[in-house]
Parts: sequence; C-alpha cells; structure tokens
Amino acid sequence: MLRPRVIPCLLIRRGGLVKTRKFKDDKYVGDPINAVRIFNEKEVDELIVLDIDATAEGREPDYEVIAHLAEECRMPLCYGGGIRSVDQARRIMALGVEKVAISSGALARPELVSEIAEQVGRQSVVVVLDVKKTLFGGYRVFTGNGRKDTGRSAIECAMDFERRGAGEVVLNSIDLDGEMTGYDLALARDLRAAIHVPMTILGGAGSFADLTTAIEELGIVGLAAGSLFVFKGPYRAVLISYLSHDQRASLQGLRRATTH
Repeated sequence: MLRPRVIPCLLIRRGGLVKTRKFKDDKYVGDPINAVRIFNEKEVDELIVLDIDATAEGREPDYEVIAHLAEECRMPLCYGGGIRSVDQARRIMALGVEKVAISSGALARPELVSEIAEQVGRQSVVVVLDVKKTLFGGYRVFTGNGRKDTGRSAIECAMDFERRGAGEVVLNSIDLDGEMTGYDLALARDLRAAIHVPMTILGGAGSFADLTTAIEELGIVGLAAGSLFVFKGPYRAVLISYLSHDQRASLQGLRRATTH
C-alpha cells in the first residue's frame, strides 16, 4: 500500500554531520553514525545521506564512511555524493546501500542515469535536482553546492532523467534550505504533474504542519527534511528527533483521505 515516506536528510562535510541554510553557513550538528543510531531507535521510514563536498572536491565517494553507515542503518539508505560512474554506484550498493543519488554527475553526463539503471535497476537510481527560483519566476537547476547555474529548468531535467531510467526524483529547494518556512508546493505540484516516478521534496520543512500540508496538496510523495529533524526550538538547539506514533497515524489518515 502506498503511503507517504518521511525521510531525514543528513549532510556530511569532512566526516561530520552539518546543516546548511540556502546551501551556505553550515553548522556542525554531530556525528553521522550517532544520528543513524538514534534514527534506528525511532524507526524512521528511510534515510538520505549526502556528502556535499565529494563532487566539489573532485574525489571519490568515501567508501569507508558509507560502509559504516550501511552497517548501522536498519532502514532503507540512499547515499549520494561524488558518484560519476557505474562502478562507483555498484560498489556503493554492494556495501548495503539501497539507493544511489546522483546530481552533478547526471547533469554533466545524462547517459550516466541509464547506465546505472541498467546495472542496478531503476528503482535504485535517484536523481537529486537542486533548484533556485529565477527573477522571472521559473526554476533552474544548479550544481556545485548551488553555485553553478546549469541553465536547465527543473521540470525539463526531471522529465529527461525519468526517460533515461531514474526511479525517483528528489526536488531540493536551495532558496528554502534550512529556512523552516514550508516547502515550495507550487513547484512540487508542477513537477508531480510532469513525471510518473516517485517524487521526494526537500527544503523548507519546519513543522509537522508543513508535512501535512504537503500531503494534502500533493498526495503521496516523499517528504524529506534536515533542520526539522536535527534542530529544536527558535534558537536551533541540536536535537535529533522524528515523528511521534500519533503523528505517523495522522499522516496515514491524510493518505487515505487524499486517495478517495
């Protein structure tokens, strides 16, 4: 039965867990392995881990870190960062990772999506689109931690990568990253209408109400968040958290309502 997935998204920089705002001003929030252990106890739906410097620094994925994460994880794990070849993707999945996330690699060489999908199955291929709103109201995809404009629209990219074999698209708002003011539902609605593979939205969630609003507006989607699950209160004290059982039941009720 389809249901909304609520997914913590962890960012790794130099081996530590960080949280950014608009892809800048990163704040150290702890050890990623400790965070994974806490999320295990809270029985989260899924986990996304992104090494945000691997591609920018031109290095390979850190297979040792990935192995530790996969060994600890008791939930489906999606890993991204520095993946530019089929061999890298296969090596990561051999460590116990269920999905590989690609972004810059796919935008630089779109056929990479097809190549990886053919080897590991499209259900394991996730394309992450980091998007910014333009002065004229459109949305373009950026790489290089939000610094390089590809000149391509978010919708165009998503449709192209779906055709090439992506099994999921993560729509990540640079403008709303860490702001905790709610998702960009207008863009998410347009993207949901344009593609048929599962979609996950990321960037802006700051409360349980933001999750419920997204499901009411969009139906069944993945709801990913960083700040919501690592900060507490107006001063952003670090506290790893997740949904309560009552909140999960409430989201399930919304799922039933949106499918009738």
